[in-house]
Amino acid sequence: MTTAQTAPAPAAGSARLMDGTALARRISEQTAAYAAKITERTGTAPCLATVLVGEDPASVTYVRMKQNRCAKAGITSRHVELPAGTTTEELVATLTALSEDPQISGILLQHPVPHHIDERAAFEAIAPGKDVDGVTMHSFAAMGFGLPGFVSCTPGGIMRLLAAYDVDLTGKHAVVVGRSAILGKPAGMLLLEQNATVTYCHSRTQDLPSIVRQADVLVAAVGKAEFIRGEDIKPGAVVLDAGYNEGNVGDVHFESAAARASLITPVPGGVGPMTIAVLLEQTVQAAAAQAGLDLAEL
Repeated sequence: MTTAQTAPAPAAGSARLMDGTALARRISEQTAAYAAKITERTGTAPCLATVLVGEDPASVTYVRMKQNRCAKAGITSRHVELPAGTTTEELVATLTALSEDPQISGILLQHPVPHHIDERAAFEAIAPGKDVDGVTMHSFAAMGFGLPGFVSCTPGGIMRLLAAYDVDLTGKHAVVVGRSAILGKPAGMLLLEQNATVTYCHSRTQDLPSIVRQADVLVAAVGKAEFIRGEDIKPGAVVLDAGYNEGNVGDVHFESAAARASLITPVPGGVGPMTIAVLLEQTVQAAAAQAGLDLAEL
Protein backbone atom coordinates (compact mmCIF):
# COMPACT_ATOMS: atom_id res chain seq x y z
CA MET A 1 0.00 0.00 0.00
CA THR A 2 1.48 3.30 -1.03
CA THR A 3 2.18 6.01 1.50
CA ALA A 4 2.13 9.71 0.63
CA GLN A 5 5.86 10.37 0.44
CA THR A 6 7.80 12.70 -1.80
CA ALA A 7 7.99 11.32 -5.31
CA PRO A 8 11.51 10.43 -6.51
CA ALA A 9 13.12 12.76 -9.00
CA PRO A 10 13.04 11.44 -12.56
CA ALA A 11 16.26 10.56 -14.32
CA ALA A 12 17.43 12.74 -17.16
CA GLY A 13 15.42 12.14 -20.32
CA SER A 14 12.89 9.92 -18.63
CA ALA A 15 9.10 10.05 -18.37
CA ARG A 16 7.33 12.88 -16.62
CA LEU A 17 6.13 11.89 -13.17
CA MET A 18 2.44 11.86 -12.30
CA ASP A 19 2.66 13.36 -8.82
CA GLY A 20 -0.13 11.74 -6.81
CA THR A 21 1.03 13.33 -3.58
CA ALA A 22 0.54 16.87 -4.88
CA LEU A 23 -2.81 16.12 -6.55
CA ALA A 24 -4.07 14.30 -3.46
CA ARG A 25 -3.15 17.32 -1.35
CA ARG A 26 -5.24 19.61 -3.56
CA ILE A 27 -8.22 17.23 -3.45
CA SER A 28 -7.92 16.93 0.32
CA GLU A 29 -7.85 20.70 0.74
CA GLN A 30 -11.11 20.98 -1.22
CA THR A 31 -12.56 18.11 0.78
CA ALA A 32 -11.67 19.85 4.02
CA ALA A 33 -13.41 23.02 2.84
CA TYR A 34 -16.58 21.07 2.06
CA ALA A 35 -16.38 19.21 5.38
CA ALA A 36 -16.22 22.52 7.22
CA LYS A 37 -19.29 23.81 5.38
CA ILE A 38 -21.24 20.62 6.13
CA THR A 39 -20.28 20.86 9.79
CA GLU A 40 -21.40 24.49 9.87
CA ARG A 41 -24.72 23.74 8.20
CA THR A 42 -25.59 20.58 10.14
CA GLY A 43 -23.72 20.93 13.42
CA THR A 44 -22.15 17.52 12.81
CA ALA A 45 -18.90 16.72 11.05
CA PRO A 46 -18.75 13.96 8.43
CA CYS A 47 -17.70 10.69 10.04
CA LEU A 48 -15.83 7.71 8.58
CA ALA A 49 -16.12 4.39 10.40
CA THR A 50 -13.11 2.10 9.95
CA VAL A 51 -13.42 -1.58 10.77
CA LEU A 52 -10.34 -3.76 11.28
CA VAL A 53 -10.46 -7.50 11.91
CA GLY A 54 -7.28 -8.86 13.49
CA GLU A 55 -3.94 -7.15 13.98
CA ASP A 56 -2.16 -7.36 10.65
CA PRO A 57 0.65 -4.77 11.01
CA ALA A 58 0.25 -3.33 7.51
CA SER A 59 -3.51 -2.98 7.96
CA VAL A 60 -3.10 -1.38 11.40
CA THR A 61 -0.68 1.16 9.92
CA TYR A 62 -2.95 1.86 6.95
CA VAL A 63 -6.02 2.41 9.12
CA ARG A 64 -4.08 4.74 11.39
CA MET A 65 -2.95 6.71 8.34
CA LYS A 66 -6.54 7.09 7.18
CA GLN A 67 -7.62 8.29 10.61
CA ASN A 68 -4.88 10.91 10.58
CA ARG A 69 -5.92 12.09 7.13
CA CYS A 70 -9.52 12.27 8.29
CA ALA A 71 -8.54 14.56 11.14
CA LYS A 72 -6.66 16.88 8.79
CA ALA A 73 -9.69 17.06 6.49
CA GLY A 74 -12.18 17.88 9.24
CA ILE A 75 -13.69 14.39 9.15
CA THR A 76 -14.22 12.56 12.41
CA SER A 77 -13.50 8.85 12.59
CA ARG A 78 -14.82 5.95 14.57
CA HIS A 79 -12.58 2.93 14.70
CA VAL A 80 -13.91 -0.55 15.40
CA GLU A 81 -11.37 -3.25 16.21
CA LEU A 82 -12.50 -6.86 16.09
CA PRO A 83 -10.47 -9.95 17.09
CA ALA A 84 -8.95 -12.17 14.41
CA GLY A 85 -11.40 -14.93 15.33
CA THR A 86 -14.46 -12.83 14.47
CA THR A 87 -16.97 -14.81 12.41
CA THR A 88 -18.59 -13.68 9.19
CA GLU A 89 -21.91 -13.34 11.03
CA GLU A 90 -20.36 -11.13 13.73
CA LEU A 91 -18.65 -8.91 11.16
CA VAL A 92 -21.85 -8.60 9.12
CA ALA A 93 -23.73 -7.59 12.26
CA THR A 94 -21.13 -4.91 13.04
CA LEU A 95 -21.28 -3.47 9.53
CA THR A 96 -25.08 -3.56 9.49
CA ALA A 97 -25.20 -1.61 12.77
CA LEU A 98 -22.82 1.01 11.36
CA SER A 99 -24.91 1.24 8.21
CA GLU A 100 -27.97 1.99 10.33
CA ASP A 101 -26.18 4.54 12.55
CA PRO A 102 -27.18 8.08 11.46
CA GLN A 103 -23.93 9.47 12.90
CA ILE A 104 -21.83 7.50 10.40
CA SER A 105 -21.31 8.98 6.92
CA GLY A 106 -19.16 6.28 5.37
CA ILE A 107 -17.79 2.85 6.20
CA LEU A 108 -14.42 1.33 5.39
CA LEU A 109 -13.79 -2.36 6.02
CA GLN A 110 -10.02 -2.77 5.91
CA HIS A 111 -9.16 -5.62 3.61
CA PRO A 112 -8.03 -8.29 3.27
CA VAL A 113 -9.94 -9.84 6.15
CA PRO A 114 -8.87 -13.18 7.71
CA HIS A 115 -9.32 -16.13 5.35
CA HIS A 116 -12.14 -17.75 7.30
CA ILE A 117 -14.40 -14.72 6.74
CA ASP A 118 -16.63 -14.41 3.68
CA GLU A 119 -15.33 -11.03 2.56
CA ARG A 120 -18.03 -10.54 -0.08
CA ALA A 121 -20.79 -11.14 2.47
CA ALA A 122 -19.12 -8.57 4.72
CA PHE A 123 -18.86 -5.99 1.96
CA GLU A 124 -22.52 -6.46 1.06
CA ALA A 125 -23.51 -5.57 4.65
CA ILE A 126 -22.38 -2.00 3.95
CA ALA A 127 -25.27 0.24 2.90
CA PRO A 128 -24.71 1.53 -0.68
CA GLY A 129 -25.04 5.13 0.50
CA LYS A 130 -22.16 4.60 2.92
CA ASP A 131 -19.94 2.51 0.64
CA VAL A 132 -17.31 5.22 0.31
CA ASP A 133 -14.63 2.63 -0.53
CA GLY A 134 -16.64 1.42 -3.54
CA VAL A 135 -16.56 -2.28 -2.67
CA THR A 136 -20.20 -3.40 -2.88
CA MET A 137 -21.94 -4.96 -5.85
CA HIS A 138 -24.13 -1.85 -6.00
CA SER A 139 -21.08 0.35 -6.51
CA PHE A 140 -19.60 -2.12 -9.01
CA ALA A 141 -22.80 -2.03 -11.05
CA ALA A 142 -22.90 1.77 -10.96
CA MET A 143 -19.35 1.90 -12.33
CA GLY A 144 -20.21 -0.67 -14.98
CA PHE A 145 -23.29 1.22 -16.15
CA GLY A 146 -21.71 4.66 -15.87
CA LEU A 147 -24.28 5.73 -13.27
CA PRO A 148 -23.81 7.99 -10.23
CA GLY A 149 -22.32 6.23 -7.25
CA PHE A 150 -19.14 5.68 -5.32
CA VAL A 151 -16.15 4.41 -7.27
CA SER A 152 -13.57 1.99 -5.96
CA CYS A 153 -11.00 4.34 -4.50
CA THR A 154 -7.81 3.19 -6.21
CA PRO A 155 -9.35 3.07 -9.71
CA GLY A 156 -11.01 6.39 -8.94
CA GLY A 157 -7.63 7.84 -8.01
CA ILE A 158 -6.13 6.52 -11.24
CA MET A 159 -8.83 8.25 -13.28
CA ARG A 160 -8.26 11.53 -11.43
CA LEU A 161 -4.54 11.33 -12.22
CA LEU A 162 -5.24 10.73 -15.89
CA ALA A 163 -7.59 13.71 -15.99
CA ALA A 164 -5.15 15.96 -14.13
CA TYR A 165 -2.41 15.19 -16.64
CA ASP A 166 -4.76 15.73 -19.62
CA VAL A 167 -4.51 12.17 -20.90
CA ASP A 168 -7.12 11.81 -23.65
CA LEU A 169 -8.34 8.22 -23.43
CA THR A 170 -10.59 8.28 -26.50
CA GLY A 171 -9.65 5.40 -28.77
CA LYS A 172 -6.54 4.56 -26.76
CA HIS A 173 -5.66 0.94 -25.97
CA ALA A 174 -5.66 0.56 -22.18
CA VAL A 175 -4.23 -2.66 -20.74
CA VAL A 176 -5.08 -3.56 -17.16
CA VAL A 177 -2.86 -6.22 -15.59
CA GLY A 178 -4.96 -7.52 -12.70
CA ARG A 179 -8.59 -8.49 -12.28
CA SER A 180 -9.56 -7.97 -8.65
CA ALA A 181 -13.13 -6.85 -7.99
CA ILE A 182 -12.01 -3.63 -6.31
CA LEU A 183 -9.06 -2.64 -8.49
CA GLY A 184 -8.46 -4.28 -11.85
CA LYS A 185 -12.03 -4.87 -12.99
CA PRO A 186 -13.40 -1.44 -11.98
CA ALA A 187 -10.32 0.30 -13.40
CA GLY A 188 -11.12 -1.26 -16.76
CA MET A 189 -14.77 -0.25 -16.54
CA LEU A 190 -13.90 3.36 -15.73
CA LEU A 191 -11.41 3.47 -18.60
CA LEU A 192 -14.02 2.04 -20.95
CA GLU A 193 -16.48 4.72 -19.84
CA GLN A 194 -13.93 7.29 -21.03
CA ASN A 195 -13.86 5.68 -24.48
CA ALA A 196 -10.67 3.67 -24.13
CA THR A 197 -10.44 0.21 -25.66
CA VAL A 198 -9.67 -2.06 -22.73
CA THR A 199 -7.83 -5.37 -22.48
CA TYR A 200 -7.76 -7.23 -19.17
CA CYS A 201 -4.76 -9.43 -18.41
CA HIS A 202 -4.06 -11.73 -15.48
CA SER A 203 -1.90 -14.59 -14.20
CA ARG A 204 -3.14 -16.97 -16.90
CA THR A 205 -2.80 -14.60 -19.84
CA GLN A 206 -0.65 -16.15 -22.56
CA ASP A 207 2.29 -14.12 -23.83
CA LEU A 208 1.55 -11.20 -21.50
CA PRO A 209 4.54 -9.09 -22.65
CA SER A 210 3.20 -8.94 -26.21
CA ILE A 211 -0.10 -7.49 -24.96
CA VAL A 212 1.59 -5.04 -22.60
CA ARG A 213 3.63 -3.75 -25.56
CA GLN A 214 0.38 -2.67 -27.22
CA ALA A 215 -0.73 -0.48 -24.31
CA ASP A 216 -1.10 3.24 -24.80
CA VAL A 217 -2.18 3.29 -21.15
CA LEU A 218 -0.99 0.59 -18.76
CA VAL A 219 -2.48 -0.06 -15.32
CA ALA A 220 -0.36 -2.47 -13.29
CA ALA A 221 -2.26 -4.11 -10.45
CA VAL A 222 -0.89 -7.63 -10.35
CA GLY A 223 0.66 -7.60 -6.87
CA LYS A 224 4.14 -8.78 -7.90
CA ALA A 225 7.22 -6.66 -7.39
CA GLU A 226 8.67 -5.18 -10.59
CA PHE A 227 6.73 -7.75 -12.62
CA ILE A 228 6.49 -5.52 -15.70
CA ARG A 229 9.80 -4.51 -17.22
CA GLY A 230 10.70 -1.45 -19.23
CA GLU A 231 11.46 -3.37 -22.41
CA ASP A 232 7.78 -4.30 -22.58
CA ILE A 233 6.54 -0.71 -22.34
CA LYS A 234 5.37 0.88 -25.57
CA PRO A 235 7.37 4.07 -26.25
CA GLY A 236 5.31 7.05 -25.12
CA ALA A 237 2.87 4.98 -23.04
CA VAL A 238 1.24 6.25 -19.85
CA VAL A 239 2.05 3.92 -16.95
CA LEU A 240 0.03 3.79 -13.73
CA ASP A 241 1.54 1.51 -11.10
CA ALA A 242 -1.05 0.51 -8.51
CA GLY A 243 1.24 -2.01 -6.84
CA TYR A 244 3.09 -1.69 -3.58
CA ASN A 245 5.54 -4.35 -2.52
CA GLU A 246 8.25 -4.89 0.05
CA GLY A 247 11.12 -2.50 -0.47
CA ASN A 248 8.93 0.41 -1.61
CA VAL A 249 8.65 -0.87 -5.15
CA GLY A 250 5.63 -1.24 -7.39
CA ASP A 251 4.55 -3.81 -9.95
CA VAL A 252 6.54 -2.00 -12.65
CA HIS A 253 10.32 -1.75 -12.81
CA PHE A 254 10.44 2.01 -12.45
CA GLU A 255 13.81 2.96 -13.95
CA SER A 256 13.50 0.92 -17.14
CA ALA A 257 9.83 1.82 -17.64
CA ALA A 258 10.49 5.54 -17.10
CA ALA A 259 13.03 5.46 -19.92
CA ARG A 260 10.28 4.56 -22.42
CA ALA A 261 7.01 5.96 -21.02
CA SER A 262 5.77 9.52 -21.47
CA LEU A 263 4.08 9.63 -18.06
CA ILE A 264 4.54 7.31 -15.08
CA THR A 265 3.47 7.14 -11.44
CA PRO A 266 6.21 6.63 -8.86
CA VAL A 267 5.99 4.21 -5.96
CA PRO A 268 5.54 5.61 -3.40
CA GLY A 269 3.90 8.94 -4.17
CA GLY A 270 1.75 8.06 -7.14
CA VAL A 271 -1.48 6.08 -6.99
CA GLY A 272 -1.40 5.44 -3.22
CA PRO A 273 -2.04 9.00 -1.99
CA MET A 274 -4.87 9.31 -4.49
CA THR A 275 -6.63 6.27 -3.02
CA ILE A 276 -6.95 7.95 0.36
CA ALA A 277 -7.87 11.31 -1.16
CA VAL A 278 -10.78 9.73 -3.06
CA LEU A 279 -11.88 7.88 0.08
CA LEU A 280 -12.11 11.13 2.06
CA GLU A 281 -13.76 12.99 -0.81
CA GLN A 282 -16.44 10.32 -1.10
CA THR A 283 -16.99 10.35 2.67
CA VAL A 284 -17.80 14.06 2.47
CA GLN A 285 -20.03 13.45 -0.55
CA ALA A 286 -21.89 10.78 1.42
CA ALA A 287 -22.31 13.11 4.39
CA ALA A 288 -23.73 15.83 2.14
CA ALA A 289 -26.19 13.41 0.50
CA GLN A 290 -27.35 12.09 3.87
CA ALA A 291 -27.96 15.65 5.05
CA GLY A 292 -29.83 16.56 1.88
CA LEU A 293 -27.17 19.07 0.86
CA ASP A 294 -25.84 19.84 -2.61
CA LEU A 295 -22.08 20.31 -2.46
CA ALA A 296 -22.20 22.56 -5.51
CA GLU A 297 -24.36 25.00 -3.57
CA LEU A 298 -22.30 25.06 -0.35
